[in-house]
Amino acid sequence: MVKQLSWKVGGQQGEGIDSAGEILSTALNRKGYYLYGYRHFSSRIKGGHSNTKIRISINPIRSISDELDILVAFDQESIDLNAHELVVGGVILADAKFNPTVPEGVNANLLAIPFTKIAEEIGMSQMKNMVAVGASAALLGIPADAFKEVIEERFARKGQKVVDRNMEAITRGFEHVAGELGDGITRFRLEPSDGKKRLYMIGNDAIALGAIAAGARLMAAYPITPSSEIMEYLIKKLPKFGGSVVQTEDELAAITMVIGANYGGVRALTASAGPGLSLMTEAIGLAGMTETPAVIVNTQRGGPSTGLPTKQEQSDLLSMLFSTHGEIPKIVIAPSTAEECFYDTIQAFNLAEQYQCPVIILSDLAMSLGKQTVEPLEYDRIEIKRGKLVPWDEELPELEPSQLFLRYELTEDGISRRVLPGQKNGLHHVTGVEHDETGRPSEKPLNRKKMMEKRLMKLKNGIDFDTPVYLDAPHDDADLLIIGFNSTRGTISEAKERAEAEGLKINHAHIRQLLPFPTEIIREQMNRAKKVMVVENNATGQLTNVIKMYVGMAEKLVHFGKYDGNPFLPSEIYHQCKELLVHGHV
Repeated sequence: MVKQLSWKVGGQQGEGIDSAGEILSTALNRKGYYLYGYRHFSSRIKGGHSNTKIRISINPIRSISDELDILVAFDQESIDLNAHELVVGGVILADAKFNPTVPEGVNANLLAIPFTKIAEEIGMSQMKNMVAVGASAALLGIPADAFKEVIEERFARKGQKVVDRNMEAITRGFEHVAGELGDGITRFRLEPSDGKKRLYMIGNDAIALGAIAAGARLMAAYPITPSSEIMEYLIKKLPKFGGSVVQTEDELAAITMVIGANYGGVRALTASAGPGLSLMTEAIGLAGMTETPAVIVNTQRGGPSTGLPTKQEQSDLLSMLFSTHGEIPKIVIAPSTAEECFYDTIQAFNLAEQYQCPVIILSDLAMSLGKQTVEPLEYDRIEIKRGKLVPWDEELPELEPSQLFLRYELTEDGISRRVLPGQKNGLHHVTGVEHDETGRPSEKPLNRKKMMEKRLMKLKNGIDFDTPVYLDAPHDDADLLIIGFNSTRGTISEAKERAEAEGLKINHAHIRQLLPFPTEIIREQMNRAKKVMVVENNATGQLTNVIKMYVGMAEKLVHFGKYDGNPFLPSEIYHQCKELLVHGHV
């Protein structure tokens, strides 16, 4: 029996690849196993190679695996593209329909199973994916009835006949492999899990749930990969809490609607990807100038232009930090686990209102669409902070004729009291041009200087964010400090563990608050290491250059980038550590 293994299913997009992975992993999650899943899919509705890789363990895991134990293939292309990942003695479960062959140099056991034929006998060829799920369960030592509840939930709306057929497909696949192997290949049977109940979710769902928990009641957005699941989740859930989701005509309408809602006192958000954020840039400046809270989610993907819509990249960092005309206070945070996606979203809404400025939640495709085990969420940790928002029932001082409320009053911390539209004696002017304390337009040089300094003062002394940098840094004199952000955290942690097992001293700093940049924390960690390697999914070393800008020590910094559309593997980072420390080069 094994403590962990990796399973992958591949075929043409539209063949039920996602469903097979989803049903297998959901059943395993309910049995108490830890999981991490990643989808590789094409930028089209149907056709093109697609696969889902799932890592299964009795212990916590936070990254995809280097190798593969079991490959389920619905066509020869899936074998040709993925078989090189198989461990020696791995298993290929392939549809006998296409006469599968094992590529030269691959040492694996091929089991040609009549997935399609069995499905057709049941009455629907499309259910070959469920036959494959049953066949996989037999290899893993998971009983077929473990899928009953999942199948019932997934297909109940289609009627009992469909439920029964899918369960029959799983059972037939299980029985075929169990009968064919007998006491054969047993090395992939999973050890029993602890059986505890945990969540299993993608980062986008965690962000959406966090928005609800934070009190958001409006989402305005235009669908775009890989952020659309946030919108889809909230379409189903937000109305149950008295909220609404509006699919706007474009991203410009989405961000301006969000600004309007927040100005009216309603917590609102939008979510998009790089191309959408480019369109939102001017309006984000409007939120900064009018000191209006706004929460914006950017799920990074391959760029530029349409780029690689369904592939991993971290190349929007500089854009999120600096893409605005003029200078405004702005907060950028970057969750690195699904749990953080939930909690950080709640913090984002608090920060937006506390500092009256736009807050960007920066994610990436692997973070947003990668599915992982999440410990039960602690709802008692939730705290709503609305900053200097004046309560509706608070009596404001009477205004003299032609006098306005000092909405942009100069204060020591740069944050003024904020009132809701229609609030008695709270009348003020709102404009995107420079203005005085009441909001009336003003181009006077002294006023401009004071207002610019007022706005920038908000973030000068730091922000109320719980963990600007995640640290796993036990060494005072480390051989190497690895720095990353977003989804690379688990992969770096695993690579670090391997390197330390060989005697290397590695520290890890994962940046979660990108703006204001945690300069002092990173400087302290860099001073404790001989060399610093920045791991990021981009070609130009964006985070590396940001560190040079804020911290310096350029001579210590080495950029390790990957920009082929795939996330880092633990082995890649581990080998790079070895190359850098043992051989002195990258």
